[in-house]
Amino acid sequence: MSLKQRMDQLAQRARGAAKGLAGLSSKVKDEALQEMALSLERGGELLLEANRLDLEAARQKGLSSAMLDRLTLNPKRLSDMARGLREVAALPDPVGEVVKMWKRPNGLLIGKMRVPLGVIGIIYESRPNVTADAAGLCLKAGNAVILRGGSEAFLSNRAIVTLLREALDRIGVSPETLQFVDTTDREAVLELLKLDRYIDLIVPRGGPELIRMVAESSTIPVVKHDKGLCHIYVDREADLAMAEEIVYNAKVQRPGVCNAMETLLVHREVAEAFLPRMAGRLLKAGVELRGCPVTCRLIPQAQEATEEDWDTEYLDLILSVKVVEEIQEALDHISRYSSMLSEAIVTQNYGRAMRFIREVDSAAVYVNSSTRFTDGGEFGLGAELGISTQKLHVRGPMGLEDLTSMKYIIFGEGQIRE
Repeated sequence: MSLKQRMDQLAQRARGAAKGLAGLSSKVKDEALQEMALSLERGGELLLEANRLDLEAARQKGLSSAMLDRLTLNPKRLSDMARGLREVAALPDPVGEVVKMWKRPNGLLIGKMRVPLGVIGIIYESRPNVTADAAGLCLKAGNAVILRGGSEAFLSNRAIVTLLREALDRIGVSPETLQFVDTTDREAVLELLKLDRYIDLIVPRGGPELIRMVAESSTIPVVKHDKGLCHIYVDREADLAMAEEIVYNAKVQRPGVCNAMETLLVHREVAEAFLPRMAGRLLKAGVELRGCPVTCRLIPQAQEATEEDWDTEYLDLILSVKVVEEIQEALDHISRYSSMLSEAIVTQNYGRAMRFIREVDSAAVYVNSSTRFTDGGEFGLGAELGISTQKLHVRGPMGLEDLTSMKYIIFGEGQIRE
């Protein structure tokens, strides 16, 4: 059987399973999610061994520390994956929710009801936890899912899918609702992207090359999880002690993720008081600093930043720093270089905080908080399918409601159109 035929059959199986899944009760779906969580916990040793083999191969290929961090599973991350499935089970079922209803002069009652999208394809790199998150969210929202993870996490992803499919089978839910592309051949992705007869939405998560390839090749609608070039602006009326904690968390806590800060902007009036102290703490944590001329004067250890630095998502312990004259310069810099994922302002000035919120055109805009909170779990969504950096049909962390569409429902009493 050719690769094209294999992908076609896989997508057909998903489409067939989606029809049955759409009618499942919330009770059955929640029981399935609970069983999936248990399956991950019971299969912990199997998963960690598969992940160990993936990590060993990744190190031999010379993957970066950030990529290795994304790839790594450990007992805590396994526990988090199981917890994420249980949190999704605890959320209200969006399927069948009537979100609005109105009455027309002719007596017709017209409403809008949430319904599943159908079949969702997820193409992603590195993070095995995405496998469990995507499977759980799609199940709860009544969608079948096709998972195609990166080659570096192939064994980990296959082990997770095996455990999840076994759990579905035990509960009586068709395992065909969860499809896994069991090959690392890149041509499989290109074949999937042509199957608009069976697949309703594609969500790519990964580097710029993957996103670009999917967007250019797909005949299926795409929601892009693009890069995260996030900024924090420390205003001249910032609480500098608060700013120090926020900046440190946003850069150091987990630098290899899309909601980590990549560029720090500091108002010139507080730069001398703030930057040397902040730099000392960052340097001690192993952060490499690249700055504008004023930054380099205040921080002798900093390298001079290039134009490329302002436009780079490092995903590593590297930070670009720029001193700005006023908030307008900060806004202009963010407008030029941001990937429109997450930005933050640290300030005690209400007017400037609200101006920042109004004028920064990103999916998540923060006042006095770390950008690290841009995450489905942290937003109370249970988990996320990705973080959309585009505006249609969803923006920001994609939770359950974002995996549904709407249909109109109309109640009449014999009305006919004249």
